[in-house]
Amino acid sequence: MATQATAQRRFSFLQIAITLQTLTIFLQAVSAGLLLTSPYGETLHSVGARVMYGASMLYVLAAVLAWKPGGGSPRPVWHASGFLVLASVQVVLGIAHIPLLHLPLGVLMFGLSVLALARR
Repeated sequence: MATQATAQRRFSFLQIAITLQTLTIFLQAVSAGLLLTSPYGETLHSVGARVMYGASMLYVLAAVLAWKPGGGSPRPVWHASGFLVLASVQVVLGIAHIPLLHLPLGVLMFGLSVLALARR
């Protein structure tokens, strides 16, 4: 009984992490629009990038905590790690000001994050 409650708590932590990641990516799209129309858009987008990256790291942590103690499938860990790699590439592309790749990758990341959220 205690292990089932613990597994549900970890599952909930994983859901929260994926939800937070999806929300931060969506807010990055909003702040990208503000980047073009307002003086504070660049600041919001820069801060949002850090928050989004932190949310991606939290997703990896949640996936590991859900997998390791319970002995479940390592698949969520691979998904979360792959997403962290995409987030790293996204940050590099943003810093390098390469919107030709930065924008489509952001759309892809949002779609993948929504897909991961739907699977949970």
